[in-house]
Amino acid sequence: MRIVIAEDSVLLLDGLTRLLAAEGHTVTGHGTADDLVRALSMPDVELPDLIVTDVRMPPSHTDEGLRAAVHLRSLHPDLPVLVLSQYVEQSYATELFARGARGLGYVLKDRVADVDEFLDAVARVSGGGTVVDPEVVTQIIARHPGSDLDVLTRREREVLALMAEGRSNAAIADRLVVGLAAVEKHVTNILNKLGLPPAADDHRRVLAVLRWLDQNGSRS
Repeated sequence: MRIVIAEDSVLLLDGLTRLLAAEGHTVTGHGTADDLVRALSMPDVELPDLIVTDVRMPPSHTDEGLRAAVHLRSLHPDLPVLVLSQYVEQSYATELFARGARGLGYVLKDRVADVDEFLDAVARVSGGGTVVDPEVVTQIIARHPGSDLDVLTRREREVLALMAEGRSNAAIADRLVVGLAAVEKHVTNILNKLGLPPAADDHRRVLAVLRWLDQNGSRS
C-alpha cells in the first residue's frame, strides 16, 4: 500500500514510517499539511492508497492537518484519510465526516501505541471503512452529564461507542462476547432512544451517531 504522512513530529513520523514499512507498506511522501495539499491538488496526480495526517500542524499548530484532509476529500471524495489527534476534539470529528464517512478515520495518537489497533485502523480506512476512536464517544458522554445520553444503559453506551467505530453488528457481538440478536436489540433501542432513523449502511449509521452527538453536546 502507498501511504503519505503529514506529521511534524520527527519521532512520530519515523515511528510511523518504520511501523508501516515493517507491514509491507511504502511511505511515498511526507511533509506539512501545505505540502500535502500542494502535491495532491495537481492535475492528474497519482493518489496514494491512504493519507495519515496529524490535526495540528505548522504554522499555527491548530487545525491545518484537518483542513488539509477536508480540502483533499472535497477534491478526491474517495481518497482514504486517517486523521490523528492528540486530544478528543468533537468538532473536528464531526467536520471531518460532514460530507461522508466512507474511507475516513479519526483516532487519538495514543492509539498508535497499540500497534494492532493502529494497523487495523489503517487497513479498515484504506479499504473504504470508517473508524472513529471510541474514546471520542466515551469522553463526549462523560462531558455532558444530564444530557439525553443518560437514557442509554451502560451496555447501550458500549454498543454506541463501537457503532461509532464503524463496526458491524457481528463485529460488536464478537467484541462484547454476546449474541448477535442481543446486539441487534441494543442497536434498535439506541436508535429509538436517540431519535435516529435506522440505517442499513454502516457509514450512514456512523455519521448519524456523530451528528447526534454534536447536536446534543452543543446543548449542554
